[in-house]
Amino acid sequence: VGVDRLADFICELGPSPADRPTMVEAAGDLTEVTADAGGAPLAYVFKTLADPYIGQLSLFKVLSGTIRTDDKLVNSNTGVEERMHAMFDLRGKEQSAASVVVAGDIAAVAKLSNTHTADTLAPKGTPVKVPAPARRTPQYGVAIVPHTQADDDKLGNALGRLQAEDPSLYVDRVEETGQTVLRGLGDTHIAVAIERLARKFGVNVDTTELRVPYRETVGGRAEAEGKVKKQSGGHGQFAVVNLRVAPLDRGAGFQFVDAIVGGTIPRNYIPAVQAGIEDTMSKGGVHGFPVVDVTVECYDGKYHSVDSSDMAFKTASSLGFKDAMAAAGVVVLEPVSLLEVTVPASLQGDIMGDITTRRGRVQGSTTNEHGEQVVSALVPTAELSRYAIDLRSMTGGRGTFTMQHDHYDVLPSNLVEKAKQSLPKH
Repeated sequence: VGVDRLADFICELGPSPADRPTMVEAAGDLTEVTADAGGAPLAYVFKTLADPYIGQLSLFKVLSGTIRTDDKLVNSNTGVEERMHAMFDLRGKEQSAASVVVAGDIAAVAKLSNTHTADTLAPKGTPVKVPAPARRTPQYGVAIVPHTQADDDKLGNALGRLQAEDPSLYVDRVEETGQTVLRGLGDTHIAVAIERLARKFGVNVDTTELRVPYRETVGGRAEAEGKVKKQSGGHGQFAVVNLRVAPLDRGAGFQFVDAIVGGTIPRNYIPAVQAGIEDTMSKGGVHGFPVVDVTVECYDGKYHSVDSSDMAFKTASSLGFKDAMAAAGVVVLEPVSLLEVTVPASLQGDIMGDITTRRGRVQGSTTNEHGEQVVSALVPTAELSRYAIDLRSMTGGRGTFTMQHDHYDVLPSNLVEKAKQSLPKH
């Protein structure tokens, strides 16, 4: 398995530079650059390493011309001028200084300030770029948690250096779930990255499964009253807010309607009423998930000329909103992903059957140019957290897939309690 692909890879990327010109972009067009030591200097950075003693090392291939120590070249991708301070020939872990490199050579240079993997270095005034290879979208991720506060302090810098070495790794902070997520091409890829975090950068982390960003909305219409009353002498707190809630279409977000007439709530307190509702929506409704797709109408209320305040109305509207949601009936929403699985035709039935067990709905299948079947389906995201591992097991490594968020849909009521277990522990 994979021999043909390896042979194609060697033919595509492995010939002598003298036998294979490089295609580059110049003024929007593709043109050939021949490996000629007498031509204009041109280099392509194909790898970045973090050296514990030297710092960042950029591995590059000289596509054309001759490059000498301290030559100045411009990064065609960023427009930043770089000086080729110290160049090296690499022999495994050994480094030997190289004062001159010519077309066809592969070398390393230290401390390029604004150059990364897949960037092109060219003379000033020569905006030439090597087309960057297509990057695969990572389909497997884990949440990472530093072991200690010392690890936490070093984590951000270490992850940045790790990504510089391996651009196929992605790191993002998911505010909705409160997790730092490391994404890659599979579980082995992630395991190697975590081992490198510990070995090269001294940062130890634990991994946990990703929390699913569930949301909630109202299932119908309802009214409720929120009241704050504390008037036991001195300056107290008083506010009464009457609210109506109703569902909106999926993806509509939030709508606030000020329907107060007759000054039952003074105009200057209306922003506090809305703020109390929005704060509750973001922190979590009845089940603790962020609230979406709801319209809230403030139609009545009461105030006190001395004891009412912004804080009192904000608190009252929050209480009233939660009561109105409970009265209307709460619906939990789960994210649904569009899944496309590419497998040999003989495995199509197995894939479709597996999708069904994941509460998925097959949308159809097509045949690609290689005779493989491409199965499309809508599947709850919660059912796909380990799909990269499961697909490899089902297909013996012969299957690939892509997935992207498609929409939110109602979570079956029998799964709500299980979903609540994914909420962050406070």
